[in-house]
Order: sequence, then C-alpha cells, then structure tokens
Amino acid sequence: MKFNPDADLDTSGVEDTRGSGGGRGGGLPGGMIPVGGGIGGIILLVVILLLTGGLPGGGGSADEPVTQNTATGNLSSCKKGTDLQANSNCRFVFYQNSIESFWAAELPRRGKKYTRAPMRVFDGSVNTGCGPATSAVGPFYCPPDMRVYLDLGFFETLQTDLGARGGEFAEAYVIAHEYGHHIQNLYGILDRIKTRNGPSSDSVRSELQADCLAGIWTNHATTVPNKSGQPLITELSDDDIVRGLDAAASVGDDRIQQKTQGQVTPESFSHGTAAQRMKWFQKGMDSGDMTACDTWSANPL
Repeated sequence: MKFNPDADLDTSGVEDTRGSGGGRGGGLPGGMIPVGGGIGGIILLVVILLLTGGLPGGGGSADEPVTQNTATGNLSSCKKGTDLQANSNCRFVFYQNSIESFWAAELPRRGKKYTRAPMRVFDGSVNTGCGPATSAVGPFYCPPDMRVYLDLGFFETLQTDLGARGGEFAEAYVIAHEYGHHIQNLYGILDRIKTRNGPSSDSVRSELQADCLAGIWTNHATTVPNKSGQPLITELSDDDIVRGLDAAASVGDDRIQQKTQGQVTPESFSHGTAAQRMKWFQKGMDSGDMTACDTWSANPL
C-alpha cells in the first residue's frame, strides 16, 4: 500500500483522544454493543477470554511479526503525506480521508446527501452516543452520534489472537467496514435490523453489506483525491488485497467460535462466516457499485 507523500491531509474528521484519562470503566449499558457494531461486536468474546486467561492455540501470525502502534504524536499533527516519516500512525488519517472523501462524492452522485462521520481514536475507554465503551468492544460505529470509534491496539489483537496476517490494508478494511455502517445509517438500513442471531439474521445481512461497501471503496481507493485533487493512496498491491480478504475471514463467526469454544453454532451467528465475509467484500471490490451489495434479498447469503 503506497501513500502520496505530497497529499494534503484533513484532520478535521479525526478526533484523537488518546491519553485523555478516560479510564477503563464498565462497558456499554446492560452489556449492549453499539448498533452497527461491525467488527467490534464479534471480537468482544475473544478479548474477554484474553483478559481471563487467553485463547487456546493463541499466537502471532506465522508470516509476519506484529507491528506495534508505538508512533508518538497526536493525529491532529498529520497535515501532509510526508508526516508519515515522523509518525507512522498518520496512515490512519490517510484511511479516514480516503474513505470519507469517496462516500462524500458517491452519495450525492446518487441523489443522497452525505453527512460526515468523524473517526474518534481512543485508548482504554470512551463515552459515546451509545453509552460508555471500552477497548474490549473493538472498532465500532455508533449511529446516534454518527462516529466511528477505534482503539489502535485492536490491530495487534487482530493478528496475535485472531490469526490475521495484518498489514496496512487489513487496517483500512476494518475502518472501511465501519464507515459502511455509516452509509447504511444514512439510508435507514440499520433500522431494518430486527433479528440479531442466526445464519440468515438481519444482523448478519447488515454486517455482510458493510463488508461489501468496504469493497466498493477498495475498488476506487487509488482514484480518490484530496481537496487539492491529489490522490491519497497511489497503489494497492495484490498482497494488500489478500491481506484485506484475510482480515475479513479472521472475523467470521465460524472462525471466532471455533477458536473460542471449539465448535461452531450457526444459530448464534451475528456477522457471517469467514467465507461469506470474503465473498461480499470481494463482490464490492469487483463491482465498485452499490447495487451489488443487496444482502437483504440474497438467498443464500
């Protein structure tokens, strides 16, 4: 994945609250996961198990060491592409700018107004329009305040405990998936979620659609410009795409259940299988068109 060093970055949509002393208080009220919780909901059990003794057969990716997010400096200082040299976490501003810029142009082209959704980066815990949340929830989208929430430490968990290969595009996929929930929210699709468990539940259909929407952005990623007309991301390699698909598979219900409980129980699915998540992400990448993402009428999924 290559970023344009001459790109102007817009930090107005990135709220970096790390180190603000939010503490590690309780989770969402009544154990609630945010509506449209995306990646976060499915990893909650994994993180709980990690905190209480770890997962069976845990360990890092075999082909690449885990990259720690040790870069210092608030993301608000990421103004130019060259700032990546001093703060590698500026890549998250690239992701956010590219994803939101794409949808901000795509929706009006389809006659739909786009409303911005800031990405709030936190550590430990955070207060949201969905209630207080901890890092254990993982990345999520909160419809009431229209924000994507992200603890950068999640990407280490994605590799070391969920078995993903990781890499920059795996990170971009996760964020694009959460912005997919924002697009659903703007279209009123999240209001259709009535059944939350089962292989064909509304929750599964919503999550797979968000994967497909992430794939649509991927299709256009190297052509999305900043306000100066410069492309933000200049290259996606075949390896990047493989890592994105691998990340999607790693958070499949069946993969998570097999790892955490040693068996797969489809009646409790909420996000879709590894194969389904890869399928719909790939479908979005191949088409680049929102009309390809109708998971609500697809049968089978």
